[in-house]
Amino acid sequence: MHTQYLSPLQVEERYGITRAHLAVLRHEGKGPRYYKPTPRKVLYTEADVSAWIEASAHDGTEPEES
Repeated sequence: MHTQYLSPLQVEERYGITRAHLAVLRHEGKGPRYYKPTPRKVLYTEADVSAWIEASAHDGTEPEES
């Protein structure tokens, strides 16, 4: 199976997470796993983005911890 990689623009178009926000998440170490094959190229897999979104699921209306 061949893995398809997504650019930050493709992630933005598919999931609505802006490229700027993805950059902040990368800097903070809080976003989906990413790959840097070159110093200026950032790539994601759809599976990694989906897993990161799934991990953010919440049950109920309990307030989030700060």
